[in-house]
Amino acid sequence: MRQSDTMSRFEAKLLRPASSGSSGTGDPWAFVILPKSASAKLPRRGRTTVEGSLDGVAFQATLEPDGQLSHWLRIGAPLLERTGATFGDRVALEIMSAAQEPEPEVPPDVQRALALAPEALAVWKATTTIARLDWLHWITSAKQAKTREKRIGDACRMLAAGKRRVCCFDPSGYYSKSFAAPQAAE
Repeated sequence: MRQSDTMSRFEAKLLRPASSGSSGTGDPWAFVILPKSASAKLPRRGRTTVEGSLDGVAFQATLEPDGQLSHWLRIGAPLLERTGATFGDRVALEIMSAAQEPEPEVPPDVQRALALAPEALAVWKATTTIARLDWLHWITSAKQAKTREKRIGDACRMLAAGKRRVCCFDPSGYYSKSFAAPQAAE
């Protein structure tokens, strides 16, 4: 698939998340739900990175699966400020899959676990960026700390055994319903 084949142009309403409305740093953020036709052009239904523009301002972001075989886009405060857009505005978006998927940020607890398991770390380093993204998505999608800890241990054991892809994980959330777009505020 050529990168240009994934190009989509559409308008969407900037939605305010119902819960928290902030990124943990206190900064407001918005989101848009992609039209299914735009998501269908992308190479995967799970997390995928796109390049594009919002009201003419360039950005790169990782789309999240919405559990409906589509995606949603988180728009942080810096991009909102650069565009001058605010909640409820209709914005023009142009997106296409990124030329190269960026290396995912590995959370400190996963880094520590991999450092303590040299066999797992070796397989981790030998996998693809997309595979590492799926491993991390599986781990970070845990809703409870206990489940996350278990998944980190399971991941290290599976990787040490030579398993390069996480099994039993639907990165789109469609079958497990483990992923969804945020609820929009009224």
